[in-house]
Formats: sequence, C-alpha cells, structure tokens
Amino acid sequence: MEPYDAVVVGAGFAGLYMLYRLRGAGFSVRVFEAGEGIGGTWYWNRYPGARCDVESMEYSYSFSPELEREWEWSERFPAQPEILRYLNHVADRFGLRPDIQLNTTVTAARYDDDAAQWDVTLDDGTMVRARYVVMAAGCLSTARIPPFPGLDSFRGRTYHTGHWPAGPVDFTGQRVGVVGTGSSGVQVIPLVAEQAAELYVFQRTANFTMPARNAPLNRQQIEYFRAHREELRQRERASRNGTLRKNYDESAVAASPEARRRRFEDGWRLGGSDIIGSFNDLTVDQRANDLLAGFLRGKVREIVRDPAVAAALTSQDYPVGAKRMCLGTGYYETFNRDNVQLVDLRKTPIKTFTTNGVGTTDQVYQLDAMIFATGYDAMTGSILRVDIRGWGGRSLRDDWAAGPHTYLGLTCHGYPNLFLITGPGSPSVLSNVVVSIEQHVEWIGDHLEYLRKKDLTTSEASYEAQEEWVAHVNQLASRTLMPKAASWYMGANVPGKPRVFMPYIGGVGTYRKLCDKIAAADYRGFEMS
Repeated sequence: MEPYDAVVVGAGFAGLYMLYRLRGAGFSVRVFEAGEGIGGTWYWNRYPGARCDVESMEYSYSFSPELEREWEWSERFPAQPEILRYLNHVADRFGLRPDIQLNTTVTAARYDDDAAQWDVTLDDGTMVRARYVVMAAGCLSTARIPPFPGLDSFRGRTYHTGHWPAGPVDFTGQRVGVVGTGSSGVQVIPLVAEQAAELYVFQRTANFTMPARNAPLNRQQIEYFRAHREELRQRERASRNGTLRKNYDESAVAASPEARRRRFEDGWRLGGSDIIGSFNDLTVDQRANDLLAGFLRGKVREIVRDPAVAAALTSQDYPVGAKRMCLGTGYYETFNRDNVQLVDLRKTPIKTFTTNGVGTTDQVYQLDAMIFATGYDAMTGSILRVDIRGWGGRSLRDDWAAGPHTYLGLTCHGYPNLFLITGPGSPSVLSNVVVSIEQHVEWIGDHLEYLRKKDLTTSEASYEAQEEWVAHVNQLASRTLMPKAASWYMGANVPGKPRVFMPYIGGVGTYRKLCDKIAAADYRGFEMS
C-alpha cells in the first residue's frame, strides 16, 4: 500500500485548500475526488441558473492576497461556471493537480490500531495508507431522489439538479415537471419555463424566497473590496454568519410599524438574504418572525396574479429562516406565465409515476422530462457513505445512528487522526462556508504541525469533550426557532434519518474564538499520544 501523511477526500473548496495548507507544511498528501474534474459541489451542480447565494467577493479564498488581486469576479452572486473557473484557476496557480486523483471514490477507511494508520480503500479495490484522513467531501454533495412509487417505470428523461449533465439540455417544446422548490428548484424553474411548452411545478413545501437582485459588479465595488480587504475579511471572520451582512441590534416586536416596514422594505429592495438580520429577534421570537413572514407573503401576493396560486406559494408552516432562505430571479413572476402550473403536493400528493408521466391523487400529468430538485442527504451523507471504522473496528455509521456526535464538528471520539471539514456541530451550512472552510483547514493544519513538533502520533476527541459539545450545540439551537421546521438542517428530508439540529448556531466569530482558545490550551478536550 502506498503511504501518505494525509489522505483528503474531495477536491472542492475544502479539499483544495487542505492540500495547499498541508503540502506547504511539508506533509505528503493525496486527494481523491469522485468527479471527472475538480470543484466538488460546483462541479456537479451544473443545472440552468445554478448560482451561489453568498456574494462573490465574500465567497472566495482569503488566504492569498495575490490570488485576490489577480482574480476579478463579474457578478454580485457568482454563477456555477464562474465559480468552477475560479477553482480551476486556484488549482493551476498553486500547482495542486499532481496530488489530486480524479474519477476515484473512497469507499472505506479503517483504522489500524497497532500501526496507528488509516487504510483507505478506493472504488477499484486499491488501498492506500495514511497517518491522517481528512473528510472534505462537502455538506451538500450526496444528492437524493425520494423513492416515489413507480419511478422506475417512467420512460421520460430524468435529471437531478445535483448531478446535472455536463452538456447542454434542451427542453424546447417539452412537457417538463420539476419536483422541489428549494434553492436549486427556485433557480432552475424560471429558466426551464422559458423553454418548455408546459412546466408543472410540483411543490412539496412552500419556501420563503427573496429576490437576488443580481447584477454585474462595477469597478468601484471591486476596488473598494481590494483596498479594504484586510478589514472586510476580519469582519467576515468575526461575524455571525461569515459575511458582511449588517445585523441590527433592535427588536422587531418593539419597533413602530412604520420603522419595521421601512427596514423590511430596505431588505427586499437590497435583495439577498440580509433581511433576516433586520432585527435581533427574528430568529428567536415567534412574534417577530410572524411579522417578517407576513411582510414576505404580502410581497408574493403583490406579484402573483392568481390568488389561489399565491395562497399555495405562501402556505409555509414554519418560521422564516428555519429552512434555508432561497434567492430567486423572477421566481414568483414565473407563475404568471400561461405555460406554468403549480401543483400543491400537500393537497394532492404524488400517487405514482407512469411510463409517460406522474399521477397525483386527482390528476395524471403527461411529461417528457422530470427534474428532481429534491436536495441532499445533508451534512452527514458524504461522510457516512464511506465505511469508516475506528479503533476496535467500531463503525461511524453505528455511532451516528441516533445523530452525529463530534467535537467542534472537527473530529470524533474513537476515530484517531480523522478530521472533518465543516462537519456537523460546526457553523458550516449556517455560514459563508468558504470562511468556515478556511478556519477549519487552518486549525487542522496547525494541529497536525503541533503533533509533529511534539512527536505525537495520534489525536482524537475525548468522549467527555465530545458529548459536552453535542449538548452545547443542542442547547443553543433550542433557544431559537430553527428546530420548528422539518428542514435538512434537522435531517428531516431523509426518511429514517435522526431528527437532530446538526449545525452550530452560535455564530462564526464565537466558534472561531472557542477553537482558538482550545488550541491555545494545548488542545484541551483532545487525547493525544
């Protein structure tokens, strides 16, 4: 077996930076990537309209001032092709490709207690050995399609937004269905509607969707960011969600109706998801949240002409922000088109697929193609699809059967030298994930250098530290409205998955300080030998 100091699983934002950081510290590293190209999530999400919901200059690496000076983003919210070009530029600029093996899936990782090494199995049966394994496979990379009855009998074309074909897909003159109205559905629906003869949107849950207000970046915006990059990057790291969003320290409940309306209107006009920071009680006080929900529903009713369709689009039964807010361009306006029909699956659920369509409890829809915008086995799916065995042969799948248990979202008791980037128990999906990725990569890199300096072989979380952290994560979430939604934050989109709130909601800045404090105390909570 070929030996390495570290094996990294995944070549997206996390895997590329982890490779750069460890290689720069003198570690031998091998990155394994299942895709035919680098990019991770942004390699696979090639559907029409795919776009990030964090602003481009913030959704980028900050570790290299030279990289920031030479790369120039074109839009406020970057589209998938531009993000993929950026990541390929990073790989080429820093010479990362020789240490990345594409078209390779890691299927298993087993810890050898005696050798204190990981044996990593690849999909072709090859095994490699490494002292450290870093899971950088992403929080939203395991696409899933619900087991709809009769789906195997459908003879039309099928697509999943998370595994879109590399080439163009033409829906001109076709009868197309879309299942799912989360972030990817909201982005793909308006563009497919422009091509399809008929588009049927099968809505499982109404989402709160904000206008993106995307636009080209102007020279003044670009130069301002470059001139103030150190200050702005520090603000991101110290912020609640890793962005430059302004969070107002005022109560929506206590504000006057005029002041509240003005603040909400400002958020709607600005676009993006910053409206959730308009007041300090929107995510913790149901009364405040209801005020924002009422405002957003009013905006939908102003846009959508058919009152029945508007009612279905505003039928949310959970707080604003408890599911990830969607950003759309012309999303609600699409339902004013003559060729678009909304099917409310809460009222008429899918009964079965047929050879040429899908039948609900009240109608059969003839389709040429079906798009599944049905999301992912989020946060844990990309980790648990690898058969990970710790000391004594213990199984991570078994240990996480009732929900993921980590210390800081970085590591797990019983799995020495296994590290997670933006794992459950970290800010991850509640943050600008690139900011969280950089913080995790740098922390892991520093930790491995510490082990080498101290001539230590292994590191893992103590059971006590892990369980205290899990309790802390749950306690913080319980103080908010977030657990009130059946969201993928809770694992609720996957049948049989434990219902636990997985990300750390305490904020990026607070989390960073905790991690720094633990490192400064010689990695308190870790058992090293």
